[in-house]
Amino acid sequence: MAASMGPVKFWRPGTEGPGVSISEERQSPAESSAVNIFYNPHASLSIEQQRQKLPVFKLRNHILYLVENYQTLVIVGETGCGKSTQIPQYLAEAGWTAEGRVVGVTQPRRVAAVSVAGRVADERGAVLGHEVGYCIRFDDCTDPRATRLKFLTDGMLVREMMADPLLTKYSVLMLDEAHERTLYTDISIGLLKKVIQKKRGDLRLIVASATLDAEKFRDYFNQNETNDPSKDTSVILTVEGRTFPVDIFYIQSPVPDYIQATVETAMKIHQIENDGDILVFLTGQEEVESVVSLLIEQARALSRTGMKKHLRVLPMYAGLPTVEQMKVFERVSRSVRKVIVATNIAETSITVHGVAFVIDCGFVKLRAYNPRTAIECLVVVPVSKASANQRAGRAGRNRSGKCYRLYTEEDFEKLPQSTVPEMQRSSLAPVILQLKALGIDNVLRFPFLSPPPAQSMVQALELLYALGGLDSHCRLTEPLGMRIAEFPLNPMFAKMLLESGNFGCSEEILTIAAMMQIQNIFVIPPNQKSQAARQHRKFAVEEGDHLTMLNVYEAFVKHSKSSQWCQEHFLNYKGLVRASVVREQLKKLLVRFKVPNSSSEGDPDTVLRCIVSGFFANAAKLHSTGAYRTIRDDHELHIHPTSVLYTEKPPRWVIYNEVIQTGKYYMRDVTAIESAWLLELAPHFYQQGT
Repeated sequence: MAASMGPVKFWRPGTEGPGVSISEERQSPAESSAVNIFYNPHASLSIEQQRQKLPVFKLRNHILYLVENYQTLVIVGETGCGKSTQIPQYLAEAGWTAEGRVVGVTQPRRVAAVSVAGRVADERGAVLGHEVGYCIRFDDCTDPRATRLKFLTDGMLVREMMADPLLTKYSVLMLDEAHERTLYTDISIGLLKKVIQKKRGDLRLIVASATLDAEKFRDYFNQNETNDPSKDTSVILTVEGRTFPVDIFYIQSPVPDYIQATVETAMKIHQIENDGDILVFLTGQEEVESVVSLLIEQARALSRTGMKKHLRVLPMYAGLPTVEQMKVFERVSRSVRKVIVATNIAETSITVHGVAFVIDCGFVKLRAYNPRTAIECLVVVPVSKASANQRAGRAGRNRSGKCYRLYTEEDFEKLPQSTVPEMQRSSLAPVILQLKALGIDNVLRFPFLSPPPAQSMVQALELLYALGGLDSHCRLTEPLGMRIAEFPLNPMFAKMLLESGNFGCSEEILTIAAMMQIQNIFVIPPNQKSQAARQHRKFAVEEGDHLTMLNVYEAFVKHSKSSQWCQEHFLNYKGLVRASVVREQLKKLLVRFKVPNSSSEGDPDTVLRCIVSGFFANAAKLHSTGAYRTIRDDHELHIHPTSVLYTEKPPRWVIYNEVIQTGKYYMRDVTAIESAWLLELAPHFYQQGT
């Protein structure tokens, strides 16, 4: 029996006692296809009737008027009001896609780009990939001759501008979920400002945002330099959503373990509340899977006691196969309550019908870059007030609801108003490289909506110079720099791939690069951990994770890419299929750049030296304490428990793919190397005695 954490007591501000008392007892625990992931509550109506039910429909003509008369329209609307699916169609119906022109809609997340495109295609009775299409990294489902409504990630829009800087085929571009302020959303915003100022006065922009950022976007794009508001070139329009009141409950005192508190709160809601599904917010896939397994176990125990209402527990996160994501939208009988355990993907990117209860852990996993240590890592941090309110609002989409926050009201008041934009907390090497490729030499003068730290800019320039992408005058090198910019990957991966022909191992490096783009290749069911570990050890090699991933993929191919074989070896079949697709895309780029096709013929050092040629900046040395230290900045790192090197004798020198912070700083995707390779392959970056 696990130790009890004590009761979790919630209270609603303005009331005297706790809103809910959670029992102390808890039993101890024993990508994507073009599938539409919108739940449709009006399925019995005609398509036209369904569209007219959406709140945005009442503003259809006003929206078209504003697009006609203003260069930039900032739309403020709740998730579910219809803006993402309907506004592009209104524009098409009003003639903005005539004569071969295209209406483009960007999304910060791939799952949203694919799912919104699927829904719009359904509504128009179109085959996805023809009139309506999507374009995400490694997956282009469009027809250049036929696609008129194009949904794409903001990163793919920036890539399109490398071939067509003025975006000549577009009549209107809609930046959806712009308030998420991803790296590529901010780059797109800066580039589009330059485009409409200089050459494309006819291009119309629609920026869909939360209330918090609306005025900032309007002012940024407004080209009116007078005090006469009639000359404004940008305007804000608010679309009222269909929302119901949500009661907020806070815990009375902080909980030591929000995973435990989440499970207990969900089970208590299930036992005492009437109809209504539960939506849980956690920080990442591992937490989601852990809570899912705990809830399933407790739900089974509860059903054995004779409880009539059953619990259906479903995960939801970005890396989940689309078929699994679809399950959260399936109808269930009245005797079943759904519990959807999700990451922040469920905040804005998707709309889930039927949720009446939200449990918010109060944290989110973000990418954070430290200019002092030059380390970019994934770190769990408190959510912003804006995100917390988005989460709470999910309980009031279809009826009045309740939100249980696993933090105190005092802690809520201390939360930041909004999340720091990615531009101010990310490594800027990919950004600078693409801006240079677009002809923007003086990146320091680029009109960033939120300028990044100067030190981050300088360090990115230094890394790109070390990779050979920039010369000593910070100009893009030819052909290497331009080729690195054309890869839809981190510049270090691109350099490694481009060097693979020189090392004679392009086949192996293609596989490793593709496998590193896929999360969670190894499947570890909670009740079969030892069996899974035994199967996974068959692929492990002493050199580390990169060659282990190579072994997994080569075995997958040898066994005819069999799903049955993957199941027997506890491997992520859909992830491996995705890696196969990514590999083919990368191979096409190597063929275009005339990189020789070659194999190391089983020589591991050849492959490892090639990896070092790209990842030399991510090197660490074993310290006498048993931890590792980065070579340049002496920052302490540890090998992640999921690495094959975690239980082995620690090698003296390693390189890694990324760092995550969960208490300590952990290296993921780690491989042992020789220190001499750093001096040989990156003498400009390291020197003898380092």
